[in-house]
Amino acid sequence: MKKFNHPLMVNNITLEDRINAANFIKNNKVFTQSKKVLEFEKKWSNWLGVKYSVFVNSGSSANFLTMTALKIIYGGGEIIVPPLTWSSDIVSVINNDFKPVFVDIQMKNLSMNSKEVIKKITKKTKAVFITHAQGFNGLSDDLLKFIKKRKIILIEDVCESHGATFKGKKLGTFGLASNFSFYYAHHLSTIEGGMVCTNNKKFYEIVRMLRGHGMLRESGNVNFEKRIIKKYKNLSPKFIFLYPGFNMRNNEISAVIGINQLKRLDINNRLRALNLKYFLEKLDKKIFFLEYDLIGNSNYAFPLILRSNNIKKRNKLEKIMNKFNIEFRRGNAGGGNQMRQPYIKNYVRGINIKKFKNVEHVHNFGYYIGNFPSLKKDKILKLAAILNSL
Repeated sequence: MKKFNHPLMVNNITLEDRINAANFIKNNKVFTQSKKVLEFEKKWSNWLGVKYSVFVNSGSSANFLTMTALKIIYGGGEIIVPPLTWSSDIVSVINNDFKPVFVDIQMKNLSMNSKEVIKKITKKTKAVFITHAQGFNGLSDDLLKFIKKRKIILIEDVCESHGATFKGKKLGTFGLASNFSFYYAHHLSTIEGGMVCTNNKKFYEIVRMLRGHGMLRESGNVNFEKRIIKKYKNLSPKFIFLYPGFNMRNNEISAVIGINQLKRLDINNRLRALNLKYFLEKLDKKIFFLEYDLIGNSNYAFPLILRSNNIKKRNKLEKIMNKFNIEFRRGNAGGGNQMRQPYIKNYVRGINIKKFKNVEHVHNFGYYIGNFPSLKKDKILKLAAILNSL
């Protein structure tokens, strides 16, 4: 009998992707950011439904550039954030001198509780930085109406939720800006990569400059560049560093892979969503939490959350998964409750972490395991049977 094995991801960079990349390398001489990057940005913008996109070297860089541009245009203040997210979301907030304000999650979508977000909004609130975790939608009508009325900026982290929707509209199109990750295991992969998306021209131009060392000539706005060159006559026109930026650019080869992957993204997303539905149908509802809001999802990875707060049961589950070579990550997105991580200790003093009951439960008793488009029903059935043996 073949040994059971279930990784987090398989074959996300296909042979076709590699052949396209190899042909590009063979027939071209420019591999740093150039025409293919622009082509990928335009095609991604069209697919998502926004005016502008900026291709960067990671989703983490997308987060950082978004928060830096936010500070440049709108100034400082408080940013409402979830404790269940990737570390770079929170790091991008604190490294740009914003104060993070945490709100507990809902179990149904692993995203912030909208009612609690509304309660936490004050005169100091600059933005709500929402994470659409694991392919679930985190938005609600109440939240969108409230922040619009109060003129609070919305930033969307869609790194794990490419193609997920709210009321038929793609996530990443509701706020001032949205961030995507193209890491290896994500819906679309450029090996390493990310995207900042927006409909705001000024925001777009600033992010472009920040991505390329903060240089004026990266803005893409000829008239703006002429005005600034005239203002700084004592500087070389090609070397005016307008903002304190870094090199967070991506390259032509990654763009070629991204363009090719975009062709199959919608089909892959449908397959991922169907896989999740079947997986949840086969799990034992007495053991695992199953009441997720599946409307508009584009599942990134299967959520696996124990109902009980039982450490012995948790340890037994991990033993079973290790025995059957089921790769897993405890804590779900970002390893669980970010408020427990060492880097954040100076920012959570005085906060009773135990009051964040849902994220604490996911932190201790939640996991994600692999979901990918090529996953077959018989494999999902076996996977569920192994997990149910707990």
